[in-house]
Amino acid sequence: MDSLQLLHTFREVAARGSFSRAAVRLRVSRPTVSKHVAELERRFDVRLLHRSTRAVSLTDAGQVLLDRSEPLVEMAAMAGAELREHASRPRGRLRIAVSHGLDFTGLPDILSKFMTDCPDVHLGLHVTHRQDDLAQDGCDLALRVGRLRDENLIVRRLARVDWVVCASPQYWARSRMPAHPEELHRHELLGLSSGQGPIELPFQENGKACRLQLQSRMQADEASLLLPMALQGFGAVSLPVAIVRPHLENGALVSVLEDFMPRDIWFHAAYAQRRHHSAALRSLLGCLESGLALRAMASEPANPAALP
Repeated sequence: MDSLQLLHTFREVAARGSFSRAAVRLRVSRPTVSKHVAELERRFDVRLLHRSTRAVSLTDAGQVLLDRSEPLVEMAAMAGAELREHASRPRGRLRIAVSHGLDFTGLPDILSKFMTDCPDVHLGLHVTHRQDDLAQDGCDLALRVGRLRDENLIVRRLARVDWVVCASPQYWARSRMPAHPEELHRHELLGLSSGQGPIELPFQENGKACRLQLQSRMQADEASLLLPMALQGFGAVSLPVAIVRPHLENGALVSVLEDFMPRDIWFHAAYAQRRHHSAALRSLLGCLESGLALRAMASEPANPAALP
């Protein structure tokens, strides 16, 4: 039995001088009240109440417990109220694990709006490419592109990330454009990778996802380091479309292998528990979903048939 519940029952009996009146106040049966007080007396091995057919009064030990338990009960009530406020109103601190180079998702603008809408929430961003153990690292949420290896995490898809393989016209002029991903083995590649050794590029063929291991001439864990090299013709690069779209539109980069590009890569949020989220975490997830949905709508090309 919860000790705080036992204390609460005991204090009601002491305040009302009656098991029956305490039971009415607590909305439980009289035997339940009697059982709670008896359990406290058993735990402390001391009588707390004098009982008669007409009245109930405190023993010396009962008076000590009544006096000493008041700060504890008040502190528990204050803590409970504060926790309920965390569950109902966004406040407190959220620690978020974030991958490098997520600017293309619009994340900074979305977090800015969230902080404006929820001024009592403080954010702590842990920026890393490492696959985090959220519980060990004390993180409430991880924001990632791709797939997380931890099957214990709950993953919420936020936005699909379209991918592209591209290079400058100068590079394609001296290196024949590939017609199949396997032909990339003979190309100079600029790889987005946080590790060493071969890079893995995502593709799909005949509706099935596949990954191709390739050697790269240069690799980095930041797209901002690879993009200038691709623009200068040093090799082909595989990046999210949102990062290279302006260069594709002005012809500075030319894409290949469009029919083999994956359709199952997502920007997602991952968290450890499905239930009992704080109001702050629920609000952040909602802000991410709505912000990314608006961004996707804004980036879609207009449908000429729908225009007047």
